[in-house]
Amino acid sequence: MKNIATPFTLPNGSVLKNRIAKSAMSENFGTRNHAPTKGLINAYRVWAKGNPGLLITGNVMVDSMALGEARNVVVEDYKHFNLLKEWATSVEGTGVHLWPQINHPGRQAFAAINRKIVAPSAISLNMGSASKMFKTPIALTEDAIWDIIKRFGTTAKILKEAGFTGCQIHGAHGYLVSQFLSSNSNIRKDQWGGSLNNRSRFVLEIYREIRRQVGSHFPIGIKINSADFQRGGFTEEESMDVIRLLDAEGIDLIEISGGTYERPAMMQGDRKKSTVLREAYFLDYIEKARKLIKTPLLLTGGFRSVSVMEKALEDGILDVIGLARPFCMYPHLANQIFDGSVKRFDIPTPKIGISFLDQLGGVELPWYELQIQRIGKGKSPKSNLSGILAFWFSLKSLFVKSFWKNK
Repeated sequence: MKNIATPFTLPNGSVLKNRIAKSAMSENFGTRNHAPTKGLINAYRVWAKGNPGLLITGNVMVDSMALGEARNVVVEDYKHFNLLKEWATSVEGTGVHLWPQINHPGRQAFAAINRKIVAPSAISLNMGSASKMFKTPIALTEDAIWDIIKRFGTTAKILKEAGFTGCQIHGAHGYLVSQFLSSNSNIRKDQWGGSLNNRSRFVLEIYREIRRQVGSHFPIGIKINSADFQRGGFTEEESMDVIRLLDAEGIDLIEISGGTYERPAMMQGDRKKSTVLREAYFLDYIEKARKLIKTPLLLTGGFRSVSVMEKALEDGILDVIGLARPFCMYPHLANQIFDGSVKRFDIPTPKIGISFLDQLGGVELPWYELQIQRIGKGKSPKSNLSGILAFWFSLKSLFVKSFWKNK
């Protein structure tokens, strides 16, 4: 483990104490008023004691009127600042970096919990029978676009002041930044649509606004799709062009992922046979990206064997290993890698036999959210947790939020 345990210095000078990162996961573990709960804060305290180099939180939304999930944490002002400070200090004394993932859902926002849904263009999600859970979005005006850009910067500034050590822009998985990049969801005719240069303007302006508000010494990362895996969508070639632009801007860390709600490759992984033995999703992409840019690369999805992780670092095709769901089943994961007690991190794939829900992650996502809640409550993960229970938890969250939205 001469590579995985070594420190890594980001372009702005910040140092990760090792090459293991907890990538963002759906948490749905805020309060009804979208503050971080004590349980969520404690989950990060537990993970920090496991000694990874970097912890990236689940979605922190920039607008309380634009939620991806009922219990998202929202940071749009200083209303919950003391709890944010408590969350930031959950890693105190460990040397672990803690970065919130900042996001806006755009059209990937459930109708049950959002009064108004916006997107680059008024194009509905195409998800078969599941489409009924989402409204046709309203196309954003120029002023509204600039308002959202400023919100990203404001959210990052507040989080920096609370004590977080960096942040990540969520530019993947079909959320708003990803929607602007894809010609499937962005058919605008103005400066925000059409050519890739125009479609990438939104993410570049978000980066610039965050950088303006937080300064040069606060690391900023991004999670971006390698592709949407949809006909007419964001392609691998376009993704390569966008990461070149981000590299030129001086971003500190690029995490590679892929897919959207319509085509959830981030759940299933789109891998050629030649990469299956190397475990990681999107490995072919990152090997090409490595030759194009100098920005450090983080790859998440599919890694399960310590030997494979070490080999990927040794080969120099990436700089940081991203793990997500393994952290739910192995809360002290990094320490277990370093002491050799676990050499492979196997995790369950819960299903209930309803095809579109199983494929979308309608069972998996809440199942792992419940594991995070167990960790936050001081309990051990439960590998035989019921998939039906997880699905009911998801429905209950939507129902309760819908009730309060309509009061």
